[in-house]
Amino acid sequence: MEFVGFTLRNNLFVAPMAGVTDRPFRQLCKKLGAGLAVSEMVTSNSLLYGSAKTQRRANHDGEVEPISVQIAGADPQMMADAARHNVERGAQIIDINMGCPAKKICNVMAGSALLKDEPLVGRILESVVRAVPDTPVTLKIRTGWDKTNRNALQILRIAEQSGIRALAMHGRTRACGYTGHAEYETIAAVKAAAGIPIIANGDITTPEKARQVLDLTGADAVMIGRAAQGRPWLFREIEHYLKTGTHLLPPRVAEIHEVLLAHLEDLYDFYGIETGVRVARKHISWYTKGLVGSASFRHMMNQLPDIAQQRRAVNDFFYSLAEQDEHLSYQESSDDNNSNENKEGLAA
Repeated sequence: MEFVGFTLRNNLFVAPMAGVTDRPFRQLCKKLGAGLAVSEMVTSNSLLYGSAKTQRRANHDGEVEPISVQIAGADPQMMADAARHNVERGAQIIDINMGCPAKKICNVMAGSALLKDEPLVGRILESVVRAVPDTPVTLKIRTGWDKTNRNALQILRIAEQSGIRALAMHGRTRACGYTGHAEYETIAAVKAAAGIPIIANGDITTPEKARQVLDLTGADAVMIGRAAQGRPWLFREIEHYLKTGTHLLPPRVAEIHEVLLAHLEDLYDFYGIETGVRVARKHISWYTKGLVGSASFRHMMNQLPDIAQQRRAVNDFFYSLAEQDEHLSYQESSDDNNSNENKEGLAA
């Protein structure tokens, strides 16, 4: 797929998710089939550029290109400065967050709160595009602020006039949060009016749903967030289904074990021992949710204080499953699809 000047493996994008889409997760999703992975948002507040947390969020060392960094804020000049700062440090695409529904973001008039102020949207987009003239700038939005104020079409026009190169759209208003059903008809209306690529986001949890959303909306790509938590192989499953119309076999428990262990080692290396153990807990929970005996395992695992005990607990859990049936697959052992029920790591 050709996208804003880059040739991508496919049209399957990883949604930026706070506290989730760090470098290890982005790399893993790309390895398992994603065409593009957008970083979790980086604040536009220049005072935070030097913080360890911000530096980790902007760390793309060794990552498969293109490097897409999402920035968030409400001040046009600060957003322009943030864009330049990230481009100077290797960002190849700048993505602007106007989709995050989190209160702490909206309370400072950033994220999806900006959809209330169309003139300010225009000033921010124009400032960022001018600040990085040689770097494509993309935008992530929702359908509007609430169900009586859906203004995605107006935002599209502002975006195109400002020089935005692509628009990703979560099919809910800010007021909806993650409840109800995604409004694919609104995404379809925006796509019909658009002269730039449109990426559809929201409730895409299976290969069939990805195909359905592409067909319903006419979107150029789909963006997948929460459904990939603990299921990074979802991208290869969707890629295969879109190409062939047939399903790959679900991963065996042995493969889940292997992928999880490699992911844990990347987290430990990326965050360091203390933070790595804490960050790893949520990923272990996502990978094991639905597997036989996983509820008690997760409760016990969350009490473990160090890497050695965490590794040992993961190995013991999966070795126990293998003894029950070495051919057990994720699908056969799962009692849920581990997709939309989890509210951690909300997509921006």
